[in-house]
Amino acid sequence: MRIPAHSVCTAIRDDIVAGVYERGSRLTEELLARRYGVSRVPVREALRTLEAEGFVVTRRHAGACVAEPTEHEAADLLEMRMLLEPLGAARAAQRRTEAHLKVLRGLVRLGQERARRGNSEDLRSLGGWFHETLAQASGSQALTSMLTQLRHKIAWMYAVDAPADPVESWVQHGAIVDAVARGDGDRARALTALHTERATSAHRLRFSGGTERADRVRTSQPPVNITGLRH
Repeated sequence: MRIPAHSVCTAIRDDIVAGVYERGSRLTEELLARRYGVSRVPVREALRTLEAEGFVVTRRHAGACVAEPTEHEAADLLEMRMLLEPLGAARAAQRRTEAHLKVLRGLVRLGQERARRGNSEDLRSLGGWFHETLAQASGSQALTSMLTQLRHKIAWMYAVDAPADPVESWVQHGAIVDAVARGDGDRARALTALHTERATSAHRLRFSGGTERADRVRTSQPPVNITGLRH
């Protein structure tokens, strides 16, 4: 069975974000094909997609390599997210469905419950699902795709400290959903802008002056086979 290129792309991207491949390291088709248990064809297609997304660059005499973003490029990503997430929330207030609201409210309930219990790992996942669902509720595939790419790249370039007051953070999430449910685009935009600005202060760059943080994930993971993936 031929493995879709987008499945291979997702696997490689996830490993880049996790730090399995160091910034600047080569990505050879042969080694990637062996690691993911696929042929070189989907690997080649995946690398082209990842280059378009900014995770990979092609260098003369070296081929495909993991990109090495600068501090300025990393800062631009946070600024872009601060502009686009409020826009997505404003659009969601006009275009959301009842299904979107049901999921968002469910995530807020879970988030508030986990925040009171102090489960930081659950909160990180729930926060990601919340913002992904909010973007989808905007009804704009282009905006949703841009925000998804931003989240991937920000996770790659930044470590994020847990909120000082996670309960308050999820109160903010709840207020955003209330505004979206009422169809109040201006309030949804304003609340999301404030929330995103506060969250941005918790981001710490994983690299500085070309040197990565010492606590990044190393390349000692075993081979991965993604044959069983279904999309």
